[in-house]
Amino acid sequence: MSRRVTLAIAALALVLPAASLAFDNNEPLAAKQWYLEQDNAWSFWQAPPRLFPVRVAVIDSGIDGGHPDLMGRVVAAKSFVGGSPYRDIQGHGTFVAGEIAANPANGLGIAGLAFNAQLLVAKVVQADGEISLEGEVAAIRWAVDQGARVINLSLGGVRDPLNAKLDTYSPLEEAAVEYAYSKGVLVVAAVGNGPQSPATPWRFAHYPVALPHVIGVSAIRRNGSVPAYSNRDAVYNDLTAPGDAMFSTIPRNLVEKGDGCIDHPYSDCGPFEFRNAIGTSFAAPQVTAAAALLIGQRPSLRPDQVAWLLERSATDASSLTGCSVCPTGRDLYTGWGMLDILAASTMLADGTELPPPDRLEPNDDAGPWSHALPPLPRTVEASLDYWDDNIDVYRVHLEAHAKLFARLTGNGTVKLALWAPGTAHVDGLDVDASARVALGRRAGAQVRLAYRAPAAGVYYLEAKLVSKTQNPVTYRLAVARARP
Repeated sequence: MSRRVTLAIAALALVLPAASLAFDNNEPLAAKQWYLEQDNAWSFWQAPPRLFPVRVAVIDSGIDGGHPDLMGRVVAAKSFVGGSPYRDIQGHGTFVAGEIAANPANGLGIAGLAFNAQLLVAKVVQADGEISLEGEVAAIRWAVDQGARVINLSLGGVRDPLNAKLDTYSPLEEAAVEYAYSKGVLVVAAVGNGPQSPATPWRFAHYPVALPHVIGVSAIRRNGSVPAYSNRDAVYNDLTAPGDAMFSTIPRNLVEKGDGCIDHPYSDCGPFEFRNAIGTSFAAPQVTAAAALLIGQRPSLRPDQVAWLLERSATDASSLTGCSVCPTGRDLYTGWGMLDILAASTMLADGTELPPPDRLEPNDDAGPWSHALPPLPRTVEASLDYWDDNIDVYRVHLEAHAKLFARLTGNGTVKLALWAPGTAHVDGLDVDASARVALGRRAGAQVRLAYRAPAAGVYYLEAKLVSKTQNPVTYRLAVARARP
C-alpha cells in the first residue's frame, strides 16, 4: 500500500500586511507571515519567554539541511526511503519545517511559530511523491524513540467508510499512532485535500486523522471562509488553521532563477505550487507548533490534555468570522474552530481544570489494542471523549460456563457490549456484528451486563460513548465473574 503526500495547490497572490504580535517578529520576511497574526501566535507574551525545549517530528519529504533558516534547528534526522534526510526533492517537508521551527532570531527570512522547537526529521516520501506505509510506520516509532513530544503528519491516505475498496485503513498505522500516544506523544495530521481524494470537497478526513488520539486540522482562508479543497468531517476534523497564501522555506535546489531570487530559498521564489501555497498540509504545522508552545510552558501535559486545550480554546467559526456555511458550535468544516494560541495559553495559565489523564489508554479496539483486566473482580475509572476517544475496550478471560457481570456508572450516554473471542474490531468497516454476544441494559444511572460464556476464551468488553458531549465523560466500570 502507498500513500501520497497532500501537496499544496496554487492560489492567487495576496498583499499581506505585517503581523501585529505582542512581541515583534523582526525577521525580514515577517510581513508575509499573515498566519502568525491569525493564530495569535505570540500574543500571550510581552517578550520572548524562556520555554522548555520540545522535540517536534516532521515526518515528510525531508528538509534542505543547508537552509539558512533551518540550520541548527535539527537534533536528529533519518531517511526511511533511501538517500539523505537532508535532501528534499519535493520541498514539502522543508515548507512544513519552516512554519514550525525556522530560526526566529537570526535576522534571515521568516520566524517559525514554535521558537522552542527542536526538529526531528524523518524522510518517508520517495522521489515520485509516494510514501511506503512501512516507512511512515517506522518513522513514527523512530520519532517516539528519539524523544518527540509532538509529531506532524502532513500526509495521508483516503478514507471512505462507505466503500472498502477506496478506504486505506491500516492496522500498522493505527498501531504506530497508539504506540506514540502510549509514550505521551501528540500526533497532529492534515485532514486532507480534495484533489488527493475521490471528490472535491470530500466528506471524510483522511487517515491517520480518522484514528483515535490524532488532532485533525483543516484549512481556512484569510477572510475566514472554508476552501473547497479542505476535506470535511463531522467527527475527525478537530481544528482549523490558515491554509491559503502560505509563506515558508523551500529547498535551495527549488529556487527559480530571476531577479531577487538569488540566495532566497523562500516560497515566493519557488515553483508555482509554492508561490502562494495552499492546503491542509500547511494548516497542520501551525497546530503542531502551538502544541509545542503549550508543552514548553508545562512539560507534564499529557497529549489528550494538550489536544483538549487547543480544541476547547478555539475561536468558533461562523458568519461573523467569515465562514458563511459554519453553524454555531463544532462543525464538519472547521471542527471546534480556529486555532487561537493566546486563548489556549491563557486557559493553561489561569489554572483551568484539565481532563484527568486516562491511564488505561490506549485501549481503543479489540485484540492488541484492548486493556487486560486480570484478575477479577476489578473496578476501573476511565474517561471517554466522543470526538477523540469514544471507545474503550477491555479484555477478560472466561472459563467455559463462567458468568460475567459488568456494571458501568457515569455521565453521558455510554453503552456496554461484550464481544466473542477472536473479535478483531468493534468499530469500523471490518466489524462482524455477529461477534457481539451481549448488550448492556440501563438500570437507572447504571448500565448492566450479564453473560454466561458457552466456551472458554478471551472476551472483549466495550464501553462506547454515543452522545455528543462538550467535554470528556468519566465512568466507573465494575467487572466480576462467577466461576462455573
